[in-house]
Amino acid sequence: MQTRNSRSHYGWVAVAFHWLMAPAIIGMFALGWWMRGLGYYDPWYRQGPDIHKSVGILLLILLVARLLWRWANVSPAPEPAPRWQQRAAGAAHWIIYTLLLAISVSGYLISTADGRAIEVFNWFPVPATLHGLENQEDIAGAIHKYLAWTLMGLVLLHGVAAFKHHFVNKDGTLRKMLGLAPRKG
Repeated sequence: MQTRNSRSHYGWVAVAFHWLMAPAIIGMFALGWWMRGLGYYDPWYRQGPDIHKSVGILLLILLVARLLWRWANVSPAPEPAPRWQQRAAGAAHWIIYTLLLAISVSGYLISTADGRAIEVFNWFPVPATLHGLENQEDIAGAIHKYLAWTLMGLVLLHGVAAFKHHFVNKDGTLRKMLGLAPRKG
């Protein structure tokens, strides 16, 4: 598989970005949902949020790298579909990217509301640059929660659309993102 995208398929870098980020994003949602039920004396009460914050920062870095890679590469040609479906798919991808960015920013604002940096797995700190705003943690927390649920709805729709393309339309959409060659006619 080639490194860069072509008009017929994605290169291994784009495929790697997608398949590194997809399970991490779903895992982050599951971790965030699970953490909300932890009690103060639970051993994961501090460890869970530390992991969530660290992975969140790493996902933000991957998101920026992924967007830069996307802008530096061609996109494979879409499979034949009605124009509205192609537009909807394009809009859904950009909404997902926007949600990921907004979720990252709101998570950062939750985590740094008290002025402390985020320690990313004790590898490096991300300083608190905007903090001390009235109700910052609560407002950013509500935004974070609703955007995360919205993202999961779009992720579900994205997955259903991929399977529809593969099993109903029998086109190469899913194969492209799996890094596989197109089906033989």
